[in-house]
Amino acid sequence: MKEKELIQKAAQRAGKSEAEVALVVEAWVEEIVGSLKRHESVSVRNFGTFYIRLSRSSGASVFKFNPSQRLRKLFGWSSTYKGTL
Repeated sequence: MKEKELIQKAAQRAGKSEAEVALVVEAWVEEIVGSLKRHESVSVRNFGTFYIRLSRSSGASVFKFNPSQRLRKLFGWSSTYKGTL
């Protein structure tokens, strides 16, 4: 799904205009990017955690994403999630 479609679906679900949702999505992404630039992790409940680690071999920054237990269960990966999907 492309960003435009995501915004359309979220706007419809929230009963908001696409312009309002687009501003929120852009701000949300910019906040995540800013946090990662500062080497701060970002956790989104029921979604996962974005973080940066330094590569042991090269010392370069490596982007990582650790999916939530809910996503792990959805894809059949090892999970402790007990809720409904």
